[in-house]
Amino acid sequence: MSSTVSRPAAAPSDEALVHFESLLRFETDCWDVHHALTNNRQDFVLLDVRGDEAFKCGHVDGAISLPHPRINEAALAEYPADTLFVVYCAGPHCNATEKAAIRLAKLGRPVKKMIGGVTGWLDEGFSLVSQS
Repeated sequence: MSSTVSRPAAAPSDEALVHFESLLRFETDCWDVHHALTNNRQDFVLLDVRGDEAFKCGHVDGAISLPHPRINEAALAEYPADTLFVVYCAGPHCNATEKAAIRLAKLGRPVKKMIGGVTGWLDEGFSLVSQS
């Protein structure tokens, strides 16, 4: 008897390798971002792509507020063309990261999504900073 987990069969290992390596080209996680931020290894710009009020209420320390509708060439003018942008939003229930990533990709900018967003950040035990 098989389960719904094993039906359909798992992909062959070579296909699984391609798939999972590919995911890492598009996504990063809260732990990796936190490690980079706290160990002087930040080689990316962290963008909080939620609205201004959400950013003020709490965001990842070191993130820049750039709501996804405002991503354009002028907003990115100060960054070299090869700057990697890591985008995050509220969490898995929010698609602002995808909207931001699409805008960045259309502008020819390297981009990755921080999976989990603010929800994932807090779930991992990391804190947010707020502006008064």
